[in-house]
Amino acid sequence: MSEALNVEELFGSKVFNLGKMRERLPKGVFKEVKKVMDQGGELSKESADVVAKAMKDWAVENGATHYTHWFQPLNGITAEKHDAFVTHPDEEGRTLMEFSGKELIKGETDASSFPSGGLRATFEARGYTVWDITSPAFLKEDATGVILCIPTALCSYTGEALDKKTPLLRSMEAISTQALRIVRLFGNTEATKVTPSVGAEQEYFLVDHEKYLKRPDLIFSGRTLFGAPAPKGQELEDHYFGAIRERIGSYMKDLNIELWKLGVTAKTQHNEVAPAQHELAPIYETANIAVDHNQLVMETMKKVACRHGLNCLLHEKPFAGVNGSGKHDNWSLTTDNGVNLLDPGKTPNENIQFLLVLACILKAVDIHADLLRQSAADVGNDLRLGADEAPPAIISVFLGEQLDDVVRQLIETGSADHSIQGEKLITGVSTLTDIEKDATDRNRTSPFAFTGNKFEFRMVGSSDSIASPNTTLNAIVAEAFCEAADRLEKAEDFDIEVHDLIKEYLTEHQRIVFNGDGYAKAWVEEAERRGLPNITCTIDAAASLTTDKAVELFEKFGIYSKTELESRKEITYETYSKTTNIEALTMIDMAKKLYIPAVIEYTKTLADTVKVVKEVGEEATVQAQVLKNVTAELGKASKALSELEAATAKASAIKNAKDQAYAFKDEVKVSMDELRKAIDTLETLVDKKVWPVPSYADLIFEV
Repeated sequence: MSEALNVEELFGSKVFNLGKMRERLPKGVFKEVKKVMDQGGELSKESADVVAKAMKDWAVENGATHYTHWFQPLNGITAEKHDAFVTHPDEEGRTLMEFSGKELIKGETDASSFPSGGLRATFEARGYTVWDITSPAFLKEDATGVILCIPTALCSYTGEALDKKTPLLRSMEAISTQALRIVRLFGNTEATKVTPSVGAEQEYFLVDHEKYLKRPDLIFSGRTLFGAPAPKGQELEDHYFGAIRERIGSYMKDLNIELWKLGVTAKTQHNEVAPAQHELAPIYETANIAVDHNQLVMETMKKVACRHGLNCLLHEKPFAGVNGSGKHDNWSLTTDNGVNLLDPGKTPNENIQFLLVLACILKAVDIHADLLRQSAADVGNDLRLGADEAPPAIISVFLGEQLDDVVRQLIETGSADHSIQGEKLITGVSTLTDIEKDATDRNRTSPFAFTGNKFEFRMVGSSDSIASPNTTLNAIVAEAFCEAADRLEKAEDFDIEVHDLIKEYLTEHQRIVFNGDGYAKAWVEEAERRGLPNITCTIDAAASLTTDKAVELFEKFGIYSKTELESRKEITYETYSKTTNIEALTMIDMAKKLYIPAVIEYTKTLADTVKVVKEVGEEATVQAQVLKNVTAELGKASKALSELEAATAKASAIKNAKDQAYAFKDEVKVSMDELRKAIDTLETLVDKKVWPVPSYADLIFEV
């Protein structure tokens, strides 16, 4: 039997959280730290030194020898540079383990080698990392030893944000400021802060590591660029929520343990829809900590997989023909005195504050649907969105029967005198308890769905950081709150004005509400009739970053400058081109060195077989036909390979980032599809024993 786990003792054991600070810091210093965390400001130099020493002592007691400023550059992953605690030896050759407040608060790194979209030239190297006091330091342990990781923001020497965290923190301050104005209007004088809370459900695939190493496409691009469908996929719906296999269960157990140590509230685990696909969901937490933790979840998933002879795939579409992976970003707003602004209560028609918040969110999503779509844009996500497995690329809001009914009453009459209530679910079995139903069903096809006391943004890709979606959500809602507060604070009769405002917003932005089937073809036509944008490609979405309304929005709240927005648009084009180029070169390499040589060898075997059969006086019709079919497809593959090489070379030579990205999209990807089609057809014709890589069946059914 396995040893019992004491999760309460285990949880947060590798985190320098508030509890450990309270134990180790003088009361005055702890009070100062807590004040800065809650209200902003700077620690005094003396207090910073005390915190740094306490943090170092705790880390060293737990085996740490180095520390790092852990940050999230614009490549979407995390970065770290390790520095030892050791000091310069004294005259007798002895060294001390030291860590100062200055080293805690500020670090310096090379800012020229990370994506900057033109913000930094190659020769301009200096960048700064700055401690995020609101996100606790933690310990990472691997082959390099134990490292104290200090969550930080990254900015350039000239002050621009070069990371995902800085804009997120700015957006959190913006929405807190504007949301406080809203709650003040309704008499809440106790709240001092409104915090966005986030829970990110993470989908992923697991494949055998030995098989993974035989697939260059998985190694270099994170997805299979070739592969004929397995005889069985997900059509029987037998994997979803199915019994978890022993090997996967062992992995999940170790993953939970590692995440709990890091203070990540891993709550739910299950098999997802596609074979070899799974999901992990945490409990909600403050947005910036949720972002940090989701990065840790992805890193830990990969690290733990290696221990189990597995490889964790986080690409949005690692296998064609079965569901890809996303992550549902669950977002809500809560005051520091415990009020969830998205909780409608039992009678939402009477909850005026909630209705105003809802109306503002509908307005924000409608006006900035393009920005919200862009916040989830990613090269891999283009392969998933709108594919009847994920939300469509059209942004809409699902409210459900209860809220939709309330909204319609308000639009039609200006008031809502009732709301649909949940009924009892009668099971028809005497030994089963009749249960209370929710007032509305869920809609899994909606990209932005209200799910009880939060909104679920279901469009985010599985490998992507959730920082950008939450930055955008915070920003667009802050703007709507600001405009509503500007008007209501000047109202002579607040009650009349707030009712008028709610009706006005709901009426003007009702086009964004859609409670139907997002997968239906009719919805695409209906959305176009409504004037909703349908942005199907990442590089099309990039243009939304620098529209006049986007620049005005982000600059108004100090979240992004125009320069920072332009840099992120440029990075989108560059990333698209680089990613597609890697995929194209990988396909060329695999076709030349693996597939075509294997097929040529197979045709030789077939030709020899035909010759031998004929020599003994028998008919070789079947063998000859197989040889003819394989040879024909081999010719198509060779032609497609040449066309892909030419298209890739042509696109790579283009200097303008936007033009290059579109060349990769419109020409290279088309050629990639043709080469894949030919190779995948050959896989169905060629003897499995000579096929040079593991098949889909090998990868997703033999884990």
